Amino acid sequence: MRKYLKNKKKKSDNFFTKLFNGFVTLCLTLAMLWGLQAYSTSTGLKFAQLSDVHFSDSAPNSTFKMLGDSGKILDDAINQINEEDNLDFVMITGDLIDTPFEKELRAVLSHLDNFNNIPWYFAFGNHDRCVGGYLTTSVYMKMLKDSNKNYKFNTPYYSFTPKKGFKVIVLDNIITDKITSQGYIGEDQYSWLKKELDKSSKNTVLIFMHIPVIEPFPSPGHRLKNSSQIMSLIESYKNPIGVFQGHYHAAKITQRNNVLYVNSPALASYPNAFRIVNVTNYKDKTTFEFRWMETKLANVQKMSKILVLAPSVYEGDKQDREGIFEIKK
Repeated sequence: MRKYLKNKKKKSDNFFTKLFNGFVTLCLTLAMLWGLQAYSTSTGLKFAQLSDVHFSDSAPNSTFKMLGDSGKILDDAINQINEEDNLDFVMITGDLIDTPFEKELRAVLSHLDNFNNIPWYFAFGNHDRCVGGYLTTSVYMKMLKDSNKNYKFNTPYYSFTPKKGFKVIVLDNIITDKITSQGYIGEDQYSWLKKELDKSSKNTVLIFMHIPVIEPFPSPGHRLKNSSQIMSLIESYKNPIGVFQGHYHAAKITQRNNVLYVNSPALASYPNAFRIVNVTNYKDKTTFEFRWMETKLANVQKMSKILVLAPSVYEGDKQDREGIFEIKK
């Protein structure tokens, strides 16, 4: 009798052990399938951001901007970008040229022709157009269209869809009726921006402009005059949004909930660097991975660092240069 009860207990234990093991196996399988689904449905976008090239065809290195070597620095950046695999596009966030003359623009466009079948796009900076002179918005855009088959836009602010799940919005926040380093976004462009954001509420949105919404350091003469208005609009949306800017020549990354404000360095002045950015959409999150790319012209960078005030302010902290940032959906 005792042996019978013992065998019965053993069979019962085996049954519950098998049931437990089966339950654990089922949970692990479901977790693995969920993980595979999350990753198999991910989509990625990879781009380079260049800012403040300040190209000059003839100026010397007489200030903290390495104008005399600006062409060499640009060529080096283009060569590094051409070595990247699977780049979707390059975005230049303003101040492509240092002085707003047609000959300067024509000269720099010949350098940009060396991108190896990588689409490149452009946002206006405060150095790019001539107030009261020949190089107006329309002249500049015509020259861009003639040189760049991917630049087909009729206004200085525009949008496009580089890949499913992503929306790129390019703003023109430069004041063009007077010489100033401050910026402003007028009512027409503000209304257009709101409509674009409304249409893109289910996408990851990448906004590019020259003058930043959030300053990397205080400089009243360089601010976006209605930055609080633009920030309020952008942050009223809940989808992942990255805002990419230049102008201050400084690296700074600020995350505010679902919005990432990214200030990028200058090519022309220390740290003579640019960014490679990987943005990946997953089922439950979006990640932004930043890689810091410095010029390989070490002697030029060394001189640039000597000439600039407070180089650590411009290069930022490590987390302002590279790393992975996550936005939950």
